Amino acid sequence: MAQPVNLNRFRKEKARAEKKARADENTVKFGRTKAQKDAEKKLSEIEKRRLDGRKRDDS
Repeated sequence: MAQPVNLNRFRKEKARAEKKARADENTVKFGRTKAQKDAEKKLSEIEKRRLDGRKRDDS
């Protein structure tokens, strides 16, 4: 006699697989690597410090 099959489990596994595939596609389209994010953050901090150093004191 065969074991009963839980159809909810298969439905949820299929949904998870589709969600993972969609996430992988979006990562390829829109994602940036951690190194790219860190480099951009470092450049923005340098630019912020440069601009803050050139502020006028109007007091």
